[in-house]
Amino acid sequence: MPMEEQCPIKMKKTKNLFDLTDKVAIISGSSRGIGLAIATAFAEYGAHVVLSSRSQDAVDKAAKELSQKGYSVMAQACHIGEKTQRENLINKVLEKFGRIDILVNNAAINPVYEPLEKMTESVYEKMMNVNLKAAFALSNLCFSHLKENKDGAILNIASIEGLKPSLGLGIYSVTKAALIMLTQVQAKEWGKHGIRSNAICPGLIQTKFSKALWSNESLLNQINKELPAGRMAQPYEMSGLAVYLASSAGSYSTGGVYTADGGYMTM
Repeated sequence: MPMEEQCPIKMKKTKNLFDLTDKVAIISGSSRGIGLAIATAFAEYGAHVVLSSRSQDAVDKAAKELSQKGYSVMAQACHIGEKTQRENLINKVLEKFGRIDILVNNAAINPVYEPLEKMTESVYEKMMNVNLKAAFALSNLCFSHLKENKDGAILNIASIEGLKPSLGLGIYSVTKAALIMLTQVQAKEWGKHGIRSNAICPGLIQTKFSKALWSNESLLNQINKELPAGRMAQPYEMSGLAVYLASSAGSYSTGGVYTADGGYMTM
């Protein structure tokens, strides 16, 4: 069989591969930090972005800033750990845009830094609910819409902690390791529907979420000394990888686990 018959995909100009024009992207936990950075990048590449977090005021503020730049944005509060709120989020998005093309499961919590023997069952259950179950449930709610055009994309924001655990972050690491496996199961089961699922594993990023780590001057100095990149990252440094995985540029990438960690995994 001639090569052109085996590979009927029409080539696009490289600069057009990253185009997200008119794609509808939901990003959980996107009022600040990595979520907002990804949402901003998607908007820059033409997507309609849906900002979501527990606080309506927080997403309204972020949405106002993006709207002032001329981007298409919707702000919808959603406690990602609550079933009715997840369902309401999807319904509101469909009412406004009529479709869903991209889902970024970014929202996560880590309320305590404790060893396993001091972790309470209530904290364990809360972390599992928000960090893992919510991503599973929200993905399933989006499934029928993501497969509609045979070109859906799911990005699960995991962590290097899901690959190499640190002291005091045990259950957080467990949730992120499970999220990585969820990603690969989604990729395997849903690929036939044209849905790609990939995991991004950030390293130390300067966000409010990780403040307990980078605000410790001695710990930060140690990290900067040992890390190949010699520094922690800023949220925007996760956005390029996210755009690649959500766009046609990443059309053959699914089930992948991508680290953006300044070389941490080589240590």
